[in-house]
Amino acid sequence: MRAGSAASPTAQQSITTRSRAVTLFLCGDVMTGRGIDQILPHAGDPRLFESYVHSAHDYVALAERAAGPIPRPVDFAYIWGDALAELDRTRPDARIVNLETAVTVSRDPWPGKGVHYRMHPANVACLTIADLDCCVLANNHVLDWGSGGLVETLQTLHQAGLSTAGAGHDEREAATPAIIELAQRGRILVFAFGAESSGVPVAWAATHDRPGVNLLPDLSSRTVAHIAELVAAHKQSEDLIVMSIHWGSNWGHSISAAQRDFARSLIDTAGVDIVHGHSAHHVRGIEVHREKLVLYGCGDFVTDYEGIRGYESYRPDLGLMYFPRVELKTGRLVHLRMVPTRVHCLRVNRAGEDDAKWIARTLMREGRVSETRIDVLPDNTLAITP
Repeated sequence: MRAGSAASPTAQQSITTRSRAVTLFLCGDVMTGRGIDQILPHAGDPRLFESYVHSAHDYVALAERAAGPIPRPVDFAYIWGDALAELDRTRPDARIVNLETAVTVSRDPWPGKGVHYRMHPANVACLTIADLDCCVLANNHVLDWGSGGLVETLQTLHQAGLSTAGAGHDEREAATPAIIELAQRGRILVFAFGAESSGVPVAWAATHDRPGVNLLPDLSSRTVAHIAELVAAHKQSEDLIVMSIHWGSNWGHSISAAQRDFARSLIDTAGVDIVHGHSAHHVRGIEVHREKLVLYGCGDFVTDYEGIRGYESYRPDLGLMYFPRVELKTGRLVHLRMVPTRVHCLRVNRAGEDDAKWIARTLMREGRVSETRIDVLPDNTLAITP
């Protein structure tokens, strides 16, 4: 178009559509407890109640055995590593993570549970330094230290200016979405559920008089109808709806027919625009259904699992930073850019070319639930363009 000339109606519509798109940052599990907590400035009580490991210091030692010395204490930015620079470059409109740890000094571990994650509240700056907008709490570790631990987690995060979704002081709060106000007109609503299949005990379900998580009862059409009512009760005309779900086993690329049907029904029936799945310790398949994004499993992002043996073939050290660009009004996926990462020395690092290609091949071979194509770009990022 020449300078000074008027845009055609079609061009104006295209410009408006582009201007109304937003970019999100999504990732898998952010676990800042246990060994991670021990290297941060305000390490909490390291005692654990696991079968073989009784001190969180042992997880730091395992990581050092695998990767080399880790400084202690590190600053709050350390654990995010290269991810912070990538976030600064991309400048997403909203940053949403699954925070898979309690933020508490509680000394009351949930009885009979084999693994308990806990970060000292004084280390909450390791979350705020990443400018997170929402911490999803509907997972199988947020009540590791009892109801008191959950209440302290909510209080600490909210006082730090972090929104939460998927857990609360009662069932109403647990089911209420986090609301992210955008600089431009519009909002992102984050709903969150935790499923028994991910290890969430039924006893953790929030009730009218008990703190807990927003428990997903099943993957039935009845549950989809309930979620549709929940979404409709909160959604305004230009809200983008993100449904964050902690579901499925720790290992394995298989995506069940029930999960696939449920995710598609959330889009078809419940008005959901993005399905943000997590729980497995490695990335799982991606689907674009009716031009909307389904992430079946985002894997681990920040963890202290480095050096643990037995599942090397799944490459749990590899993760992805997901940057979907989505039309705000329609929820249509415009583009998905993914930055491969690798945990090394308990720090998130950019993954190299071989690792990026390994993730792409694995997702296409074993994680595919549709004909979605994943491209490896020259800068070793991955991309999907519907």
